[in-house]
Amino acid sequence: MSLRPVVKYIALALAAAILIPAVALVGAYYYVSASLPKVDTLSDYRPPVITRVYSSNGEIIAEYFKERRIVVPVERMPRQLIQAFVAAEDANFFQHEGIDLPSIARAALKNLRAGGIVQGGSTITQQVAKSLLLTPERKFSRKFKEAILAWRMEQRLSKEGILYLYLNQIYLGHGAYGVQAAAENYYNKDVKDLTLAECAMLAGLPQAPSRYSPYRNFERAKVRQQYVLERMVKEGFIDAAQAVQAFEQAIEIHPRENRYIRDAAYFTEQVRRYLENRFGEEVLYTQGLEVHTSMDLDQQLAAQTAVRENLRAHDKRRGFRGPLDILTEEQVGDFLDEQMNGTFADGLAAVTEPVRAVVTGSTKSTVKLRLGRWQAVFDKQQAKWAGSIEVVPADAAPSGNVDGGKTRLPLGSIVEVRLISSEEPEEGALRVELEQPPLAQGALVAMDPKTGLVTAMVGGADFSQSQFNRAVQAQRLPGSAIKPIIFAAALDKGYTPATMILDNPLIYREQAESGELNVWKPKNYENKFHGMTTLREALAHSRNVVTVKILEDIGVGYAINYARKLGIESPLARDLTLALGSSAVTPMEMATAFSVFANGGVRVSPAYIKRIEDRDGRVLESIDPADFSQGLQADQRLLRQEPVRVISPETAYLTTNLMESVVQEGTGWRARSLGRPVAGKTGTTNDLKDAWFVGYVPQLLAVSWVGYDQERPLGRQETGSRAAAPAWVEFMQSALREVAPRHFTVPDSIEFAPIDPKNGLLAVEDAPDLYIEAFAPGTAPTSYSMDKEKPRAEDFFRLDL
Repeated sequence: MSLRPVVKYIALALAAAILIPAVALVGAYYYVSASLPKVDTLSDYRPPVITRVYSSNGEIIAEYFKERRIVVPVERMPRQLIQAFVAAEDANFFQHEGIDLPSIARAALKNLRAGGIVQGGSTITQQVAKSLLLTPERKFSRKFKEAILAWRMEQRLSKEGILYLYLNQIYLGHGAYGVQAAAENYYNKDVKDLTLAECAMLAGLPQAPSRYSPYRNFERAKVRQQYVLERMVKEGFIDAAQAVQAFEQAIEIHPRENRYIRDAAYFTEQVRRYLENRFGEEVLYTQGLEVHTSMDLDQQLAAQTAVRENLRAHDKRRGFRGPLDILTEEQVGDFLDEQMNGTFADGLAAVTEPVRAVVTGSTKSTVKLRLGRWQAVFDKQQAKWAGSIEVVPADAAPSGNVDGGKTRLPLGSIVEVRLISSEEPEEGALRVELEQPPLAQGALVAMDPKTGLVTAMVGGADFSQSQFNRAVQAQRLPGSAIKPIIFAAALDKGYTPATMILDNPLIYREQAESGELNVWKPKNYENKFHGMTTLREALAHSRNVVTVKILEDIGVGYAINYARKLGIESPLARDLTLALGSSAVTPMEMATAFSVFANGGVRVSPAYIKRIEDRDGRVLESIDPADFSQGLQADQRLLRQEPVRVISPETAYLTTNLMESVVQEGTGWRARSLGRPVAGKTGTTNDLKDAWFVGYVPQLLAVSWVGYDQERPLGRQETGSRAAAPAWVEFMQSALREVAPRHFTVPDSIEFAPIDPKNGLLAVEDAPDLYIEAFAPGTAPTSYSMDKEKPRAEDFFRLDL
């Protein structure tokens, strides 16, 4: 039999074996490629990026994102960082055209030997194609598409362009996408400042970011770092000596600083809500807005500290409520172990807030405790606010001294303490002070009265416990803090600081619809009446009866309209109780209204965002019209209303001047400790449920409020002066430390005259008790005290004759 037919058939079979797959491959290529996404879209790479919120000084105070990514150009990346990733992930990157067939073959052989997938053969280009253009499904069809796209990418993009996509897109663990976010996450550095050792450790992460995380397993991260350094030596990027030096270099993992997150949370949450409402959730979390706020971070931290410490001081005045919990012997060990892995994981120095401790015994003068691995004690003398303290057996009943009893702490009791020192004791026990989580809440808002820019905002004791922002959301009774608004309205109705009003008992009777007779007897806080009183004295000492008389004279409707133009928007009671603060308002409204007095009669709307830019630097919103070179576009608008004059400079100054007397002579005396001109007003409700202090210097205004969320009395003598003013003073002392004292500006038209305090008339030069009073133009009295002139008709009600 001839071999020629056999050879012929074999040749045909071989040709078919080659041609048929080739034709199939070509057909598959054209079939698949038609459905593939366009590679050209990668030239406009716009991945999800971080929205960042900045303080007024440029510090980052919040970030919002779905993927924590900061896109940076290749030029900002260290050359050795690029070399490290190339050596570890795709050694032939600069030679191949998207697909590295030898690497694929080697990977396939290793996978066959291992009986599973132990090594991938994807190039960097393929990884970019998969990440940006395809789904992550593990199918051959996806790998085929990936190869086609990788080849196309190499035809249209430069190697630097592909690296730009890869190094900004890749996930590197702990929420970090891209090398810049990872550099911040692990080293708290900018990517351009990374060392070779740090670059190699980052380049070891793509294979398994969680497994090789420097946070979770530093030893594994070091093993992977060594592998990358060896690969870099093999590829000629570094020499062996450099590799050894880099491997031996000490690397400190410094997580990104988040110190601002807790203390700035009420402010930044207000910003976040606005952004989401204005631009939508998708833009907020993916489009990299740059939000510049008015927050002064130092002031914000001082405000939060002042509120917390003031609430703790108030809570101690109420007494000790007893242990927070009581643990069994078995539970104590678990509790202490958890503390060492949590609260004290970074040592004593990292603990700045009060912590919990277990009562283990006592001596005559101390209570013994355990916290973490340390013994601790607090002096009973230091804890006098808790009364007489006795440590009792574990099965005894606990008690506090809120109701005047003796404090009993069973063994195993959990109490809160504050470290006196963060240093390890050389011998003996840690010294601590007894604390107690406060039950009352507080708020503080600060603003520049000239611009309306909010520099600090605290909406509660702890954002992690309650996200309700009491600075802007809580409507509470202002009590006497409303009085400067009533007095300002009276000044515009002809009253002067020297006007005399009789402070005497009043009785108001009203027939209810049911026929019942309602009787109201307004009274002063101390239940005393003081006879003839000047307007200045009445405000300085917060005289309720005088304020009610003034409101009745000027009219409730007039006073309400006056409050409205100052910025009070909440509903106001249309009766005489308005004089005593019977209508609830927010701290932010009070700040807005009082800023009119501080700003010479001009109302500025509060603003906490100064400018919003998109990821390309285009201004979207701003408080400065100059940011818009060609006027406001459809999607561009000012973030607040323009300033508007609502009262005269003279009335604004006189009201401020009256409130200076509140500080110098009356209920606002605590503010005198600032040692500079201060205007302010306390606020206390009749039932002591709300305490306020609103005050300002020419450069800064702040409002402090204290109360319970579920309204109840703050306690005996817990007035605005005692409960709210200390937080205001502590905050202002910190905020004004570098601010020079300044007097309030006096309008040129203000007149000054000597006044007899007994009757409000002009005093002769040698009168023993005269004082100099300020008046609006033409309102100073023209009669002298010695004339004994009868009151004018328009003064009749004010004298209550």
